Amino acid sequence: MATWTVIDEQTVYHVESGGDLRIDPGLLGWERKPQGLCKGDVCIPVPPGTADGPMEAAEVARLLGRPLEVDATERVGAFGASASERAESLRTGLAPDFTLPDVNGVLHRLSDYRGRKVVLYAYASW
Repeated sequence: MATWTVIDEQTVYHVESGGDLRIDPGLLGWERKPQGLCKGDVCIPVPPGTADGPMEAAEVARLLGRPLEVDATERVGAFGASASERAESLRTGLAPDFTLPDVNGVLHRLSDYRGRKVVLYAYASW
């Protein structure tokens, strides 16, 4: 078993998993019920025979309609916003809120800068 870092919205989780990233959907706030994975009044059917417990993260992302990016070397998985959430951002013209650390580790929320011009610089070494 290895520790994976899972990022969902503005929360970072540390999950014990084997070679592939497997998570319990409850981690993302979804509850298993007879009708499928449920969150509030929304239920998403799951394939028959899906066992309780951890599922492949890619399957969870597919069921929830959310993009997932996984870096197996670094053992990191990040869930993106669903298509409906992205569509709402396009409709309103507002970027979804997020929190990121600066180079000193201080967290900044995009919503703290509403009404002001913001430049977001992203860099990846690969």
